[in-house]
Amino acid sequence: MTKLTVKSSARTQVLDITGQIEKCIPSGFSGIAVVFVPHTTAAITINEGADPSVKNDMLNHLEKLVPKSGGYKHIEGNSDAHIKSALVGNSTTIIVDKGHLVLGTWQAVYFCEFDGPRERNIYVELLKNE
Repeated sequence: MTKLTVKSSARTQVLDITGQIEKCIPSGFSGIAVVFVPHTTAAITINEGADPSVKNDMLNHLEKLVPKSGGYKHIEGNSDAHIKSALVGNSTTIIVDKGHLVLGTWQAVYFCEFDGPRERNIYVELLKNE
């Protein structure tokens, strides 16, 4: 297992971590990469990596769906971040072929911050084909 660290610079932010994940994969490795974030106010997803406006669209729509001020009972004031994390999810599984992530032409792997800025951990576990 490999531990990655990312630093967000805003309360909500989407960061492309595809390159960091690829660096965890040995040359020639084939199998599965499981990418997991152990935080209740952050998430991992795969989405379009070519057009930067997609990241903004995702954050803007999540804010409309789950606004920061929503009459929540959670005393820390970050209930929206917990809900957004639950909607997006805390992990993804990616096929790896000969040392490369198998992603679509436009796809990238994203870390989603919903309660930053913070330093966060991401874990990558490689499972080899037998």
